[in-house]
Amino acid sequence: MQEVVPINTTDGTPQNTRVTDALSAKDPSVRLQAALAAGSNPHPELLETLVERCAVEPDFFVRDMLSWALTRLSPETTLPRIRRELDSGRAQARSQALHTLSKIGDRRAWAWITRDLLRDADDQVARTAWRVAVALVPEDEKEDLAGELVPQLGRGDRETRLSLSRALVDLGDVIKSAVRQAAAHPDPVVAAHARATELLRQNPETGFDAAVEEAKRVVVLGAEGAAAAASAAPGAAGTANATNATNATNAADAADAAKAMDAGNGMEAAGC
Repeated sequence: MQEVVPINTTDGTPQNTRVTDALSAKDPSVRLQAALAAGSNPHPELLETLVERCAVEPDFFVRDMLSWALTRLSPETTLPRIRRELDSGRAQARSQALHTLSKIGDRRAWAWITRDLLRDADDQVARTAWRVAVALVPEDEKEDLAGELVPQLGRGDRETRLSLSRALVDLGDVIKSAVRQAAAHPDPVVAAHARATELLRQNPETGFDAAVEEAKRVVVLGAEGAAAAASAAPGAAGTANATNATNATNAADAADAAKAMDAGNGMEAAGC
């Protein structure tokens, strides 16, 4: 019979012991119930156990519940301990600590989102750092954050690039100049990712994959060629082609702006 961790006891110490034991149970549903119990009856004695479990828990849903349980504790207690995890040698510990900071939403944590985290070699850690940074960044530091993110255009697989584009788009118009400059990068992967991000900035309703394909066409055909190809497409796909033509025009605008910039200001494509 599956163990169920009680969540309505008022006897803190025995409950904490049971929760601690259940958090390392073989059955993920037991671990999930234990994390729920920890959050339903938050107790500072469980802080260390919850943080340590975040670093090793293999189940996504249990990890998310562990983060929720940590948000139920006082930030004054939780934040200093989570901050230590940001320097952990374990990628999951860093990633989950960042995720928990995003759940807590305390802007004091902005100063802890370092360049090393934003450029972490582990894509999952970096993706989480981008998301948290955009959520916590002060208005007057958005441009500096964009300067850390734009050089990573072209990095990783589809999900990593999608995460980076979303983070940049969420920063707003401060990315405009840097992304357009990156659209002129000699690496076609970087250039296409930059153009796709610019299309998304101009029209957030554009799907990421569609934006990437349109950006690739511009890189291969040139802005004018891509626009001509889109306008010459068969009428049977009228609505889709009209959208593509609009996107190609947007991409052409981005290319024109990029060409107008001083070539000597070429941007480093770090992490690609």
